[in-house]
Amino acid sequence: MKDRQGRGTLPGMSRELVNSICRTLPGAEASDPWGGGHDAWKVGGKMFACIGSQTPGVSVKTPAIETAQMLIDTGIGTKAPYFHRSWVLLPWSTSEDEMRHRLEVAYDTIRAGLTKKVQASLPPRG
Repeated sequence: MKDRQGRGTLPGMSRELVNSICRTLPGAEASDPWGGGHDAWKVGGKMFACIGSQTPGVSVKTPAIETAQMLIDTGIGTKAPYFHRSWVLLPWSTSEDEMRHRLEVAYDTIRAGLTKKVQASLPPRG
């Protein structure tokens, strides 16, 4: 996302972008489990994305450690600090389309791993 003068991504605008995408996902809820300004997005009580209070991007769950490593190797993301190796940190410079795709994959990955009972309690996915 660029500002009006065509400069690079603005962190505040990227946080807003991530939150606006996550809000559209059925049953997704935000919380601040550690305090201090984190945006932890969950579905069925399980986290799929997290923006730290000082983090230069958003950490997202990937389907596998190999997927995370591929995203790191290709320069799309970096290792997500404090998270399992199946998570990556997408910097604020990530394109809006890539950001949306990775957030949706993270959401779908977590949602698919929920119990059938919890899945049935969630609104249907598009």
